[in-house]
Amino acid sequence: MKKKIIVVGNGMVGYKFCEKLITKDIAKEFEIIVFGEEIRPAYDRVHLSEYFAGKTVEDLTMAPASWYAENGINLILSDPIVDIDRDAKTVRSHHGIVEGYDYLVMATGSGAFVPPIPGVEKDGVFVYRTIEDLDLMQNHAKKATKGAVIGGGLLGLEAAKALLDLGLKEVHVIEFASRLMPRQIDEAGSRVLQAKLETLGLQIHLNKNTQEIVGEGVIEAMQFADGSRLDVDMLVISAGIKPRDEVARVAGLEVGIRGGIVVDNALQTSDPNIFAIGECALAHHMIYGLVAPGYEMAEVVATKIVGGEKEFMPFDMSTKLKLIGVDVASFGDAFIQEPNAQTIVFENSAKGIYKRINISNDGKYLLGGVLVGDAEQYNMLLQNTKNKTILPADPEDLMLGSRGGSEGGASGVMALPDEALICSCEAVTKGAICHEIVENQVTTLDGIKKCTKAGTGCGGCVPMVKDLINETMKSQGVFVRNILCEHFDYTRQELFDLVKIKGYKTYNDVLDNLGKGDGCEVCKPAVASIIASLWNEMILEKGNATVQDSNDRFLANIQKNGTYSVVPRIPGGEITPEKLIVIGQVALKYNLYTKITGGQRIDLFGAHVSDLPEIWEELVNAGFESGHAYGKSLRTVKSCVGSTWCRFGVQDAVSFAIEVEERYRGLRSPHKLKSAVSGCTRECAEAQSKDFGIIATEKGWNLYVCGNGGVKPRHAELLATDIDSETCLKYIDRFLMFYIKTAEPLTRTAPWLDKMEGGINYLKSVVIDDVLGMGETWDSEMNLLVEAYKCEWKEVVDNPELRKRFTHFVNAPKVKDPNAKFEPMREMVKAAEWK
Repeated sequence: MKKKIIVVGNGMVGYKFCEKLITKDIAKEFEIIVFGEEIRPAYDRVHLSEYFAGKTVEDLTMAPASWYAENGINLILSDPIVDIDRDAKTVRSHHGIVEGYDYLVMATGSGAFVPPIPGVEKDGVFVYRTIEDLDLMQNHAKKATKGAVIGGGLLGLEAAKALLDLGLKEVHVIEFASRLMPRQIDEAGSRVLQAKLETLGLQIHLNKNTQEIVGEGVIEAMQFADGSRLDVDMLVISAGIKPRDEVARVAGLEVGIRGGIVVDNALQTSDPNIFAIGECALAHHMIYGLVAPGYEMAEVVATKIVGGEKEFMPFDMSTKLKLIGVDVASFGDAFIQEPNAQTIVFENSAKGIYKRINISNDGKYLLGGVLVGDAEQYNMLLQNTKNKTILPADPEDLMLGSRGGSEGGASGVMALPDEALICSCEAVTKGAICHEIVENQVTTLDGIKKCTKAGTGCGGCVPMVKDLINETMKSQGVFVRNILCEHFDYTRQELFDLVKIKGYKTYNDVLDNLGKGDGCEVCKPAVASIIASLWNEMILEKGNATVQDSNDRFLANIQKNGTYSVVPRIPGGEITPEKLIVIGQVALKYNLYTKITGGQRIDLFGAHVSDLPEIWEELVNAGFESGHAYGKSLRTVKSCVGSTWCRFGVQDAVSFAIEVEERYRGLRSPHKLKSAVSGCTRECAEAQSKDFGIIATEKGWNLYVCGNGGVKPRHAELLATDIDSETCLKYIDRFLMFYIKTAEPLTRTAPWLDKMEGGINYLKSVVIDDVLGMGETWDSEMNLLVEAYKCEWKEVVDNPELRKRFTHFVNAPKVKDPNAKFEPMREMVKAAEWK
């Protein structure tokens, strides 16, 4: 007769226990019943904030309900366990289901800790824990403008990101302590993090004790103990977690003074037939609030139940996160101080980077550290700490990188012992990964994920797994090349050179002569980009239309209701009144939403695909041309007004910006390009956050390269100083041609430079000193591209065959998409919200 296991709770850890159990051969001897409180199967709470960024419930789901059925697991949802009869060894659910058990696994997780603040029950006050919570927040945010979050820890900052994603104009973080994330990072790191978050739009309030939530039924303000008040119309409480131990308490199981079901090293409770795992378990006198220790607990209990021996030991709580686009990590003993250790600190307040490592007094071992703003070295630092690796002569190289260029990160990976834990979430060692690579010839990241599950949790170990694959293959005598995909045995750079030498101008020519198979969604747009970068011909001709990225196929960005945006080029942000009138007339005629962008252009949203040629015909006739907002190409050259009007300007920024934009318009590249020209060092055009930026000086121009905004903002680096306009354009020509020729697909200039051996100094020697001897070649190639430029939309407007592409229904070209829905917003329209 099968023994019965009942799992109370179907969160991430409860699901992981089921997964661990069914992978063990003896697991088939058990009947498994899972009771879940929520209406859906377990989902990924670690990446819950991505729900607001477009991920669906299905994307977040750990496994569908069908997975449980296929593995013989009876999953009962929306029916939590409310009573445990330990003598009869039965449980009773909310709906009255009674089941006996041989083993009971408590995986009830935790709930949001809500401080006893008067007014906490008011409308507009939320916790941040479940998908339902997020749905409620999403609905309320439509009528809210100012939001606040109580809690400046991990969960609080995640909630703050959610409010930013929801579009609130103001977001405040309220923290009781004197600094953000006091449990993870030190005071200096917290200070850098706060400054970085403030530049991203958060308003941070420290040492604040919320005394009351004010409002008539709906939140209107927060009153603090110091007498101050903050007007808000939405509040998220994310002040920590509390273990869900209420059923265990009623059953008489031992719980901690501050909550949590007390367990031993085998995760058995005070009743030997009942186990507790995850955030409801109090192990080694602490609640483990990360997913990795929860997964390890699941493995321990699954092993114990099938007769094995395994214990849960104190778990390393090192963690790496990306909070609102800012890397934050801590590892080992992050807070140890002198005289108990030596401390090395690096801080760059301009870039929002703080790094600290703590090493033993004898200089041999790494004890721990903190990383803020740049956590690229986290994985290797953590491995050095865990495995007590002997430190190099210059320990600062561990966090800054070897300045000699002789020691790469991959060699450090190979120096780790086989028992080094690469993936903490799934407890996968270096030895296990290398075994799959060597013995079973698994040489792709997806393959390693499937056979070991490494990298399928938080994903923080993925860079190290990739290094292991490459370095292990090299150690086996396999020459590793970063080929484009399975259809081309060439790197992008090799393919670029071959296409140029052979003169191929269509994807089919390239595939037939240099590739194999039918191609894929990786190589098609990459090859299309190479062809466009080499010849600058109309991308929709010669059969190349169907291999473009989706937006390129219609020369417009598709929006969430199926309509498209229209973005005419406005060089330097300068536009005549006559052209402004035309844009207004077009927007009125086609009922388009208009928006002035950060790139100093006017975007028109809501155009049906069949209207695009007619809209552009009117714009082209008025002198406009494509702004290439849809392409991997130059977008804008932003400018301040410069010396033409501004009393601080020292050069004519607008005229030079127009010259720069008209030179590089339409230039196709591995990723989008942005530029700016500032008329003085006050930097109103924000040139230092662009792929190439130009700042006026008394003597000419300073040229900066390889900056960007986005998810991982980066300041550009200075390439040349006090150069004249002609020299500036020559350096930009060479910089762009070098980038286009050597960067990987979809790699922007900043990460391209980061991976370049020798960094900015090498780039200077290539662009300025011409150490490769390619300068004149690149000059002539750029001139050919500039001369070959044609406005893509003008070509469509003038070509009846190309215009035929722009129909929603081929057999009814004048009929618009009936599913494109709009909603009124202020005096215009917007895309209707998704149901």
